[in-house]
Amino acid sequence: MEQKNLEFDTIIVGAGSAGCLLANRLSADPNHRVLLVEAGGQDDWIWIKIPVGYLYTIANPRTDWCFKTEPDPGLNGRSIHYARGRVLGGCSSINAMIYMRGQKSDYDLWNQATNDPTWNWGSALETYKSIENYFGGENEWHGTKGEIRVEYPRVSWPILDAWRDAADENGIPKIEEFNRGDNEGCAYFHMNQKKGVRWSMSDSFLKPIQNRKNLTIMTKTQVLKVLTRQKTDETKQNQKYNERGWANSKIETYGLEILNQKQKLNVIAKEQVILSCGAVSTPHLLQVSGIGSKELINKINVEHVHELPGVGENLQDHLQIRTVYKVSNCKTVNTMYKNIFSRMMMGLEYLFFRTGPLTMPPSTLGAFTKSDESQQSANLEWHVQPLSLPKFGENLHSFNAITPSVCNLRPTSRGYIHAKSSNPFEYPKIMCNYLSTKEDLDVAVSGLKKTRSIMKSNALKPFAPEEMLPGPNLNSETELQNAARDLGTTIFHPVGTCAMGEVDVNGNAKDPMTVLDSECRLRGISKLRVIDASVMPSITSGNTNAPVMLIAETIAKKILRKN
Repeated sequence: MEQKNLEFDTIIVGAGSAGCLLANRLSADPNHRVLLVEAGGQDDWIWIKIPVGYLYTIANPRTDWCFKTEPDPGLNGRSIHYARGRVLGGCSSINAMIYMRGQKSDYDLWNQATNDPTWNWGSALETYKSIENYFGGENEWHGTKGEIRVEYPRVSWPILDAWRDAADENGIPKIEEFNRGDNEGCAYFHMNQKKGVRWSMSDSFLKPIQNRKNLTIMTKTQVLKVLTRQKTDETKQNQKYNERGWANSKIETYGLEILNQKQKLNVIAKEQVILSCGAVSTPHLLQVSGIGSKELINKINVEHVHELPGVGENLQDHLQIRTVYKVSNCKTVNTMYKNIFSRMMMGLEYLFFRTGPLTMPPSTLGAFTKSDESQQSANLEWHVQPLSLPKFGENLHSFNAITPSVCNLRPTSRGYIHAKSSNPFEYPKIMCNYLSTKEDLDVAVSGLKKTRSIMKSNALKPFAPEEMLPGPNLNSETELQNAARDLGTTIFHPVGTCAMGEVDVNGNAKDPMTVLDSECRLRGISKLRVIDASVMPSITSGNTNAPVMLIAETIAKKILRKN
């Protein structure tokens, strides 16, 4: 690479969901030079495209960072796999493909946290409509002119239809869809697929524009450090670099140190650097660059550049409790997959029609309800799967079974991401602190009890459900709490580790743990933004990929207006 090509206007770190959209929007001006840096490789592997391929992409270093959490007391000392996409498209190339916006109440919380109406439900809904291509046509809830394809499942299961009836018996009504601001009810998930093929954010935003002359995409490239310096006079004199989070900053970023093809290089950003590495890697990169809590930065023997104690804190995630019920008088993936003939038929159905079990995301059916009547909106979500396995990555059970996994959508437990050393290649310490509050334990027990109630409903009696996990002999509060600790696992929704909050015109934050202002500018370092799941002040009540796209599109529009 020649020296003249190392200078860009904007550098985006991470070609995941947010990074793909940002590259698309910010390179639309042919005079604006954009560099997109991705640690992983191309997304051209067949198992990325076939929806059921998540079984092969998760926990595979070809497509997954393969992080591990620290042993967690809330999980009875277990350490669990923490999948994060390491490929073009990021997590959208390996995730469950579920298109879920969250609920109105989530955006009320964001609005309160930032004191910025940009983040209220009304604004969010209009943005969601603008970026989606919805299978059902344009209406008051959906749009058709955007890039994100949203479709209905292309496979059906009688056992899931019956589960939906059972939920209805238990006061969880059948609804047409989620995504209208109040998700209470039971419906089949809408998915990011196109004609039976995974439709990642790389497919949506990057592939159509990858040949733009002003866009450079560097894959298999590790960012080693965010480069900072004293704020230049030119930066001081430009109003857009001195607003809110950047007001009164004394330093600025001017680029990155990267490792590309075993060669260390400095790449220069004239206008800004945007970190879109995700809720694990973004705070880690900031910390090894000297940005964060002075105590932590000193501990890892890095020169402390800027004090921001909130970097890496406030980690939130959805913990799902995987219950398993053996069923009869129906087919599930368990036995279909083990039979060579039926497996062959599944393959042929997918090959010729793009329908059937190979189009299936990890979960097809969902349900939302309140754990108790004190909740203002639904705070429990089920992902119901027509399959079962001892734990993710292991072989399917030999008997027919379903897995109704229930999760607390608004956990009060908080964890953290901390760099272990100055080495950017050493994975950070991921401590989730699951089930560390009484509230979260109470919700977990409520979720297990409600699952049992649904499974005992008349609608499911023809299938003779038999509880395998956690086991019918566990009934006391203490036993069910312990079962939640034994069975709980991540649903891969980490957020909040560089949270945005209310920042005044002088750059002062209402909460000292605030990392970003409401336009995702990093407090105290001009020309540096974070745009990914880490910016969420509180987790959305549902799957998190769609909210990341909302954040990226919202901030991209603000950047373009200022430019």
